[in-house]
Amino acid sequence: MTNSHALVRKATNLFKYPYKINHTSEKVSTTFVHAIIHPNLFWVQLSYFVILSFVGFVALKTLEFKTPSFKPKDIDVLFTAISAVTVSSMSTLDMEVFSNTQLIVLMFLMFMGGEIFVSMLGLQFRKFKIKSRMINLGSNSNSDSTVRSLECTIELGVNSNDLEPTQSKSFDQKYLMHEAIKSLGNVVLCYILVVHFIGYILTYMYITFSPSSKSILINKGLSRNTFSLFTTVSTFANCGFIPTNENMMVFKKHSGLLLILIGQILLGSTLYPVVLQAVILLLEKITKRVELGHMLKYSKEMNYDQLLPKVQSLYLGMTVFGLILVQFIVFCCLEWHNMDGLDGYEKVVGSIFQVVNTRYAGETVFDLSKVSPAILLGFIVMIYDVCYQRSMHDGRGWLRKRYLPSSTTYLPVQDQENSQRSDQKKSFVECFLFSQLSYLIMFTISVCLTERKKMEVDPINFSVINIAFEVFSAYGNVGLSTGYSCQHQIKPDEHCKDELYGFVGRWSNNGKCLLIL
Repeated sequence: MTNSHALVRKATNLFKYPYKINHTSEKVSTTFVHAIIHPNLFWVQLSYFVILSFVGFVALKTLEFKTPSFKPKDIDVLFTAISAVTVSSMSTLDMEVFSNTQLIVLMFLMFMGGEIFVSMLGLQFRKFKIKSRMINLGSNSNSDSTVRSLECTIELGVNSNDLEPTQSKSFDQKYLMHEAIKSLGNVVLCYILVVHFIGYILTYMYITFSPSSKSILINKGLSRNTFSLFTTVSTFANCGFIPTNENMMVFKKHSGLLLILIGQILLGSTLYPVVLQAVILLLEKITKRVELGHMLKYSKEMNYDQLLPKVQSLYLGMTVFGLILVQFIVFCCLEWHNMDGLDGYEKVVGSIFQVVNTRYAGETVFDLSKVSPAILLGFIVMIYDVCYQRSMHDGRGWLRKRYLPSSTTYLPVQDQENSQRSDQKKSFVECFLFSQLSYLIMFTISVCLTERKKMEVDPINFSVINIAFEVFSAYGNVGLSTGYSCQHQIKPDEHCKDELYGFVGRWSNNGKCLLIL
């Protein structure tokens, strides 16, 4: 009875004071408009990858495979689509089962999910936000003259301090930042197109003038155009998908092709900030444009993590080549005599190619199931370094989940913001439960529990270090795998088949493990 009286009182108050309804509806509409104009960056990022993965899954499922009678499970197709979007290059399906049209779909997914392309989308998103703020600031009467004078400043290269004192300082800064971000987006777009074009041409020309590599593609039913473009996009995006079941193992004697791909891997990952800094510096010297100089002078204010100060770019280049050199020396010392069928030059190039891929791309020319555990442990350390460095950056930008590690350096660079952030006390939960290492440990334990029967029956292939390697590789979006070797079975199986993707291939019937990855 009391509840009914309370309900009647509320209804009576609504009719007595109708302005409350209008106020509430106005507040809801304002919140809705604000959510559209200023969306939450996390939901934008999540929606982007979810929608792209779903579209890729539907496209791969709708199109016919190379063998029309082949019908894979939906979870395998979904896993492959998500792997392509997140550029992790892990798949439960052989790459040669995909038709030419499906390879183009995968290529599209890798391109849209690539580090540099997504960072360019972030620049476009920021440009839109700054432009909307400029509209609010420039709503006064003299905004037209301000815009025209600033455009003259940008075009003629005049110092912004020489402008008329009547201009709005805040509008000046917003406009200059807008032009700088716009120019940076154009530079990044041109960078993507030029590197892809050069990589495609070089790969196509090598295959054309190399009879052995051409015969490999003919035997596998792959066209030179599809292979060249697919490999270029995958390598630059650091995905690691190659349209062959053996990845790059069938090309381990083709040192020229490996060198071409090494350059694309570095230009698409670790050396991208260094090359970007050099390109902007060259353009600024040639064009004398104000916004280019603004990028270099206020690189932190640009809020684009791949645009580093000059000193940090130098340190980054030294760090990249230093880590490659250390890994190369260790890899050659432990595995030199195990590289059967290769001469000295091919061993050197193959080793460099393999160690370059440990942090990002995930392409391989050697069977990692036969690599010593010490090498696998070193690879795990390098992959964890990538994961740790990603966690050290804040989340102020858009779509930055895995696009920051290319700016990792181990030389001293003073950063006041990071030092202040490190001085803040963290709770026990923040220090352990939400650390990168804790997630990796939980995932590894979950897989070990799920596959405990196989670990008892096949302890060499399903060893703890192999499981940890697969989990770290998946979490770091590297995509390397130890493979599955029938020779390591304790109880030989007549129907056993060696697999390049190891556990992932063996997990095609285990949806729990695929969901963990």
